[in-house]
Amino acid sequence: MPTYGAGWQPAGRLSIGRPFPACRSVPYPILLLLAAFMLAACGGPETEGPEALTMRTVKLPGGQQIRVEVEINDADMYKGMKYRDSLARGRGMLFIHRTPGLYKYWMPQVRIPLDMIWMDTSRRIVEISPDTPPCKTEESLCPNYGGHETAQFVLELGGGEARRLGLTLGQTLEF
Repeated sequence: MPTYGAGWQPAGRLSIGRPFPACRSVPYPILLLLAAFMLAACGGPETEGPEALTMRTVKLPGGQQIRVEVEINDADMYKGMKYRDSLARGRGMLFIHRTPGLYKYWMPQVRIPLDMIWMDTSRRIVEISPDTPPCKTEESLCPNYGGHETAQFVLELGGGEARRLGLTLGQTLEF
């Protein structure tokens, strides 16, 4: 498994001085107070708590909104919906791959049926696997689903949700 963040290097040492000449005449307590107000203004329902780091809203063509967990690294993508007994209506999981490709998915140790929706780089639906059944056998015997069209995003919803929400090939989702 690759090591994440191995290519990141800090740009340099942290400068404690004042980088902008206009700030030289403003006392540090005032600058800190201004920074605190600016950060407080950034809050809201979309950014509160640790959930905000992994949650996102997906807007569907019919105007409905789905709250999704976002998975971007290989370990989290591998785990996906495994070991879960339910998925609430209006919730899902969005897998964001680094590059477009032919991504096959499978259902070992997943306990509920899922709708899987593949989207291209424009977030246009290119493939749907509806009511995909859980795999109740050995992992090595579980079938693959999808991966027939180039995609970069895969959205998983509870089984039957894609049909209920009217999702079809060619539609574009917003997130």
